[in-house]
Amino acid sequence: MTGFGTAAVHGDDGLVPGGAVAPPIVQSATFSAESDERFTEIATEPRGSAFYTRYGNPNHAQVAAVVAELECAETGLVTASGMGAISTVALALLSAGDHVVVQRSTYGGTTSLATGLLPRFGVACTQVDQTDAGAFDRALRPETRLVLVETPSNPLLELTDLAAVVASAHAAGALVVVDNTFATPVNQRPLSLGADLVWHSGTKFLGGHSDVSAGVVVGPAGLVERVWQTAIVTGSTLGPVDAWLLLRGIRTLPLRVERHNANALALARALEGHPAVARVRYPGLTSHPQHALARRQMTGFGGVLGVELTAGRAGAAALLAGLRLAKRAASLGSVSTLVVHPRSMWAGIADAAQLAAAGIGDGLVRVSTGIEDTADLVDDFLAALDGAPA
Repeated sequence: MTGFGTAAVHGDDGLVPGGAVAPPIVQSATFSAESDERFTEIATEPRGSAFYTRYGNPNHAQVAAVVAELECAETGLVTASGMGAISTVALALLSAGDHVVVQRSTYGGTTSLATGLLPRFGVACTQVDQTDAGAFDRALRPETRLVLVETPSNPLLELTDLAAVVASAHAAGALVVVDNTFATPVNQRPLSLGADLVWHSGTKFLGGHSDVSAGVVVGPAGLVERVWQTAIVTGSTLGPVDAWLLLRGIRTLPLRVERHNANALALARALEGHPAVARVRYPGLTSHPQHALARRQMTGFGGVLGVELTAGRAGAAALLAGLRLAKRAASLGSVSTLVVHPRSMWAGIADAAQLAAAGIGDGLVRVSTGIEDTADLVDDFLAALDGAPA
């Protein structure tokens, strides 16, 4: 593989027609053929880009190629959202009577999929503590087909030992699917540690500008083709304009992630020890209980941290109200710093007991650092915390 910057810029070389430096948007739902033979060829080509946009599109192919290159994958496909990606993976690889293992601390949508939707189709689910690699091993059954992993996790920034979980899952005949949204391939490459598939909410760091909703799945061609066969049925199709926006965002991903990493680490260090802060969750801090694992399987620690306020919900509310630069909004991975109260954000998809069981307390604020100047960002948070109850 070439360097990350080169891969982000040149990973789709050969897929851009006509010598265009900036890929054109191919805003066509369908494509013509000059003969019956050619029509049959494009109609039966897996993940082709010249038949019908639900099956594939040149803009889809360009994005998939670049993300596959960044993740050291054979190939990939795109969907209309991150949930479109993981839901399509699950529907492609699971059947009634199967069993899936999922982390207790993970994105709320993934939890809803595994514990709410899949059981309606006869798929059993076991939730485990991701910080205990042995918990995955104990949860595996003969009928386990998938292990769904997110590391670092949303929003607690807990880590999963990828090498250990992959070894246990593969020994039991199960596939490991990793959500690499938080880390990005710049900081972590799960396929290199043995994972079978990687997926992203492209809405987040890959797109990077809060202007596109997208998902990506990458891995070996055989598995990705199985997912694609389901994708053309479920129809979570990314529009050509959105694919173009996603690709444009990815071009600067390595540069942005470098700043996200630096800002998050600086902010985590500045907030740790403040009297209004009970705990800072960030794998780059030596105080993080899994810091050694982070150093072993990550090359950078990401742009997201969790801040637990001493005064609970009142402290969280005061911090959010006092910030000047950061925006209170769902999502993450934007050039702008985004902050959110996870307990409030996920109230519509999980009840209080589920949120408490996942460790999401009233005083937790998730911070996704942007690419603002580090000193300005730190000053903004410290000023807001000075007005928060201790």
